[in-house]
Amino acid sequence: MTPVARPELLLDVKGLSCPLPVLRASRMLRGMRDGERLRVLATDRAAVQDFRSFCRETGHALVAFGEEAGVLSFVIRRRPEPAG
Repeated sequence: MTPVARPELLLDVKGLSCPLPVLRASRMLRGMRDGERLRVLATDRAAVQDFRSFCRETGHALVAFGEEAGVLSFVIRRRPEPAG
């Protein structure tokens, strides 16, 4: 039986300033399964560097980034948990 993929989860943190977008994303990612994706919508320009650093430090993958009409969109794939 093939596992059914859950849809991409969405976190809207528009209007929130650093460090709240990353903190909210981190909390949400902790409750997700390995490989699931989280799309974060933000308006704080500092979020660009914040999410790059966050992913580099935590092992989550920043798989997409874009901007449309002043709204930043980040797609983060949850890292696998270490075996053991």
